[in-house]
Formats: sequence, structure tokens, C-alpha cells
Amino acid sequence: MSQDKEISNNFQDPNKNLALIVYGLQILGILTGGIAWIIGVVINYVKIDDVKGTWIESHFEWQMRTFWIGLFWLVISLILFITVVLIPVAWIIWIVVGIWIIYRVIKGLLDLLDNKALLSK
Repeated sequence: MSQDKEISNNFQDPNKNLALIVYGLQILGILTGGIAWIIGVVINYVKIDDVKGTWIESHFEWQMRTFWIGLFWLVISLILFITVVLIPVAWIIWIVVGIWIIYRVIKGLLDLLDNKALLSK
């Protein structure tokens, strides 16, 4: 019975739920070509003041950093793709960055569900 109470209390924090929604948008972003990613990062920036000083702030920073680093490498790979000669390099970057993004989303989501702050950037 106490486990049911613990599970229901686990989702009572609206900021935690917001971080959970952003992780969901990041997962959807992989499938939607990034549109959901933009919505997620906008939520991060709009609500960052609400989570300042809490353990959830680390998740917001993690999500924003994942977005910006992913976008940076996407732009670099698109420039390489345009050169035609470097298309294979662009594909390698897409694959590596895609794996890195999936890792960060899964790690962040699992730590959020375990009520853990993310320590590493």
C-alpha cells in the first residue's frame, strides 16, 4: 500500500512533470525532425526560473545543453553534406550525434524517474 502512495507522490511535483514532458518531446523530436525539440527547449527557457536551486534544474540544463550541442553538430553536418564530397563524413556525424542524443535522453529520463540530479554536463 505504501508503494502505491510513493508512486503517486513521485509525480506530484509539477516541475518534475515538466522535465518529464520535455524528455518526451526530445524523444518525439527524434521522430519529427526536431520540431518537438524546439517546443521542449522553449519550455526549458520559459520555466528555468521556477526550478532554480532545485535538483530539477540540472535536468533542465542537461536538456538545453543536449539541444544546443545537437543543433551545432547538425549545422556542421549539413554544411559538410552540401559539399557533396564530404557526405560520408556528414553521415558519420549524424549517426554518432544520434547515438549521443539517445544516450543523453535515456540517462536524463532514468535519473529523473529515480529523483536524481544530473551531475555531469
